[in-house]
Amino acid sequence: MAIEGFDYQNFSQVLASQAGELLPEYFDDFQKKYVTNTISNFANLAGEALYNDATLNFDAEQAMMVTQIIAEWSFHKSVDLVKSGILSEYWDGIMQKIAFTIFEIAKNAMVQKIPTDQILQIVEQHVIKSYEEALAELKTNGIINDTLYENAAHQSNIDAMMEQIQNDKNASTNFESHNGQSDSKTLKLAAIALLLKQLSNDRAQIILNKFNYQDAQLVVQYMQMTDLEQKVDKNIALKYLSEIKINLPVPKKINPNKILSKIHKMEQDKGKVSIEIAIRKERANVQKLINYAYDGEYSKMPPRVANIIAEHLEERV
Repeated sequence: MAIEGFDYQNFSQVLASQAGELLPEYFDDFQKKYVTNTISNFANLAGEALYNDATLNFDAEQAMMVTQIIAEWSFHKSVDLVKSGILSEYWDGIMQKIAFTIFEIAKNAMVQKIPTDQILQIVEQHVIKSYEEALAELKTNGIINDTLYENAAHQSNIDAMMEQIQNDKNASTNFESHNGQSDSKTLKLAAIALLLKQLSNDRAQIILNKFNYQDAQLVVQYMQMTDLEQKVDKNIALKYLSEIKINLPVPKKINPNKILSKIHKMEQDKGKVSIEIAIRKERANVQKLINYAYDGEYSKMPPRVANIIAEHLEERV
């Protein structure tokens, strides 16, 4: 019996489209197309196999989880291959071995009801092993030399992305300069972020368009911080905003019941599966907020922060 609510074809296209936005800017059209096509193809094949396998008894959430794991690793390893220096004619063979391994490991782990975090760890170990074995085979057959082998073996897009995320996080939360004195420009941008978080997306974008690209990116990073209000003193923010002739609006009191209603409406309109996928990699307190809301309860998270999370989630599901 088909899996109700699991549109694997559309899901595969969405995953490939999202991944396309994360590709290195210096990739040429052929390289970008290869990565997105690889994700779409493997995710679609995996989704179709799960959809038609009644013996697994998977629900939509489980099927989407396995498909997404394949898509994510297809992204990382195909990017690694593009950077490796290995001729493109050998990429498909390597990716096929990796994708098959991921599918079997993730599927069987899901059947055994292994916790998600453990599944991800197990899959990562087998991906690394399959990738190294495929490279070793090319080397043994004389297709690549020692230099190419070492270069390819040391490629790790997932590690590079995690490092970049951490660097961005450190940069966006650093509101003090190295000499212990406040960085006025950083505080000004953070103050503007506080203001823009109070506005609609359209109005916020109009203001962002007036900044240069680098400053606008920093403002957006600060806007995405759920604890920005706690990190920036309101009086300092008002001071800097007054300097640029912008007044920070007085925050309105937010009723927790409205936040619960907002989450319930998302659950009704988009489905619980979509929400669970969207928050799978979020922090524990975010997942706690959503899970409490399912039961009609409100967590102890500050209402303003919870409202920001709910609004952000509305845009993602």
